[in-house]
Amino acid sequence: MKKVLLSSVRGELLPLEKYIHVLGDVIREWSAPPVHVNEDNTVMDNLETYNALWALGPRFIPVKDAQSGPLERISLNELDLYYELEAWNPRVYDNVVELVSRDIPTPMVKLKSLSTGNVVVWAKLEWYHPFSLSIKDRVAWYMLTSAIERGFIKSNVLYEPTSTNTGLGLVGLANYYNLKTRVYLPSTTQKCIDYLFVAMGAEVVRKNTPITTAMIDSVILDAARNGAVVLNQFENDLNFIVHLKYTTKEVDYQLASRGRRPKVVIGGLGTSGHLSALSFYFKNKYGDVRVYGVQPRPGSLIPGIRRVETGMKWVRLVEVDKIIDVSLEDAFEAVLYVARRDGILVGLSAGAVLYATKTLIENNEIEGDVVVVVPDHGTKYVELMEHLLEKMCPDVPVTSIA
Repeated sequence: MKKVLLSSVRGELLPLEKYIHVLGDVIREWSAPPVHVNEDNTVMDNLETYNALWALGPRFIPVKDAQSGPLERISLNELDLYYELEAWNPRVYDNVVELVSRDIPTPMVKLKSLSTGNVVVWAKLEWYHPFSLSIKDRVAWYMLTSAIERGFIKSNVLYEPTSTNTGLGLVGLANYYNLKTRVYLPSTTQKCIDYLFVAMGAEVVRKNTPITTAMIDSVILDAARNGAVVLNQFENDLNFIVHLKYTTKEVDYQLASRGRRPKVVIGGLGTSGHLSALSFYFKNKYGDVRVYGVQPRPGSLIPGIRRVETGMKWVRLVEVDKIIDVSLEDAFEAVLYVARRDGILVGLSAGAVLYATKTLIENNEIEGDVVVVVPDHGTKYVELMEHLLEKMCPDVPVTSIA
């Protein structure tokens, strides 16, 4: 048995559901058995293990030849699981694709406004990405570059249904690769967002419904008729895998640098990619981590998150301890609360997560190190924030707010 670079090994990529049980076993055991490869470094058997390691992204993979018998598992530490998280100083990149993929980890900061004597709240600031200023750049980058590398882009036109952020990430990267993009926006997206896409050179199609499976299906039909490609963040397993390979490992790596580990993880439910990956990784690795998902209260619309019953692929594959309903007004209240104490203006989906976190703390339901995912910054939601300020702060004219 020997270790070889994972990037030098080739094997069929399976649907996540075919190997997720092996993936969980590798994380729980923190080790992996070798895979059998031929002289060309093509996987001959144990394809599920190859896929599990490909999804986790260590530097090395253990391999054996046909003559080798059963061999012991190798630790993920020995396979150099965290090699990509070492800082690249002085943060100079040859192109914007490197900027997305290598300018990691994104920062994590302790929130004074929510931390108490027995609770430390760590905010994972995912607006530190160049195109959408959001966590969705990870998804757009991984879906598009993987499709290009594997020869799946048969057209120079991309179609994608999006509420905002994945579309912005995809348009930015598509421009770099000289691809054209058409984005389909739901009725719930602010009108001002259209101008961002137009400025980036994308075609915008407005739909008269929220994002639903029916809307997504209509985009796929349009693409089939017009010979375009849909990467489909709602069904593409790379949405889950990019967070498993990067976001979750970053959180683990960053907290470990302080001698800590998460006891609670709280995140919003949109496509469910990042929260599902966080739940899968930390529950398999540590076992006692509690995970809370946040969704809009019935009848409430919060940009970036939606209710579970609208259809989410990955959350059904993992364990979430509790799903908490939050109204738009509650979310905005938390945005103001944190902005006026910690000085950071988060987006409204993050506001929903922070409101849920504050409620759980006040009810003494959680303690220890709590990780909250902040998907994006609040500046993109000025139009909606103006409306909420006028509604919730009627005695303070918006024009007079300093």
